[in-house]
Amino acid sequence: MTNARFNLPDAEKKIMKPTIIPTLRYHDARSAIKRLCDAFGFKEHLVVTGDDGRIEHAQLTFGNGMIMLGSARDDDFGKLQAPPDSPDAVVCQSPYIFVPAIDGHYRDAVKAGAKIVMPLTAEDYGGKNYSCRDPEGYLWNFGSYDPWADT
Repeated sequence: MTNARFNLPDAEKKIMKPTIIPTLRYHDARSAIKRLCDAFGFKEHLVVTGDDGRIEHAQLTFGNGMIMLGSARDDDFGKLQAPPDSPDAVVCQSPYIFVPAIDGHYRDAVKAGAKIVMPLTAEDYGGKNYSCRDPEGYLWNFGSYDPWADT
């Protein structure tokens, strides 16, 4: 069944707000925010700090996309989602972030110290991509393949 609401003309797709916003919890959310901005080009949209200095909630943007994150803690949501067990842990999902200027993005990530786990590679289906981990073990995928492009 197709939801007609999402079959929009190209002009509207380009300005449409994302409907999927990944959430993450970090042991050191303040450092994670800095690393995500410095290494990958995210921008702070909103950061809410608690009285104890803990990051209660943060919103980071990249293009028209967004992630939300906060400090790991023992609450109801923390019983459902936690940071990876180790920086090299297998993860069960990871975001793909579309970056038209992928070569420069890759160079910047390497320069900022990102742990590259799959180097920048041209793909048979088009575009280039690479995968890296942040210091707490989350897997990030960046690439120039645009799944929204007309084929």
